Amino acid sequence: MKNLLQLLSFVSFIFILNSCEEPWQDVFNGQNLDGWETYIGTPLQGFDSLHALATPDKVFSIVENDGEKLIHISGEVNGSLATIDTFSNYHLVMEFKWGDKVYTTRNSGLLYNSFGDFGAAFGTWMTNIECQMMHDNLGDTYLMNNTCCETNAKLQDDRYIYSKDGELTQFGKDFNGAGIKKATEAENPIGEWNTVELYSVGRTTVHVVNGNIQMVNTNTGFYEDGEIKPLSGGRIQIQSEGGELFVRSVRVQPIKEIPAEILQ
Repeated sequence: MKNLLQLLSFVSFIFILNSCEEPWQDVFNGQNLDGWETYIGTPLQGFDSLHALATPDKVFSIVENDGEKLIHISGEVNGSLATIDTFSNYHLVMEFKWGDKVYTTRNSGLLYNSFGDFGAAFGTWMTNIECQMMHDNLGDTYLMNNTCCETNAKLQDDRYIYSKDGELTQFGKDFNGAGIKKATEAENPIGEWNTVELYSVGRTTVHVVNGNIQMVNTNTGFYEDGEIKPLSGGRIQIQSEGGELFVRSVRVQPIKEIPAEILQ
């Protein structure tokens, strides 16, 4: 009887612990683009005529496929689909796949810790840190404008690649460059859905692609007036940047810490 009571107490404790988790928030509500803001930026190289005709409703829209509503991003112009809300200390999960139309390259990005004005980065996006979505580069880090971070990386063939046992290195355009390559290749074939996860707590971010940890960035910040200032949150942007893509879901769960197994 005593053992049974102990077991019931333990089960009750686990239930209470799990119930303390914050609920998931659907950033894309599955119906429309409420809660998002759009911006049309610069033309793609060689596609000035498309830029002249581009409108936010044409570049970013809702389409139905197999009874499911999806975000359609045309890719015909550089543009931003940005959350109105800002986020910090969260776990984000997004599902996307590439479409058939390609104007320049199958290129996009999940831009986080975004701040400032549209157009500040490459004439289109807010200043941000990017989880790269470009085909064959899914999970890379790219630091736009003056953003920066520290990452364990190894230098191979004149480029830095994330490695858990690599040397902790300062990155950013003012340091060792703005780009860090992903750890492994985890992207699914074109036309199949990919799941991108972003953990962001304090000044640490983790990129996960289809269940594979691709990048751990620490001490995220921006370089200004000769010093690195902390950057631990901001708006989220999804790029239109040369290739058609579809987004099935974007959801966020507030968290207090990144799971230990992710950071091992």
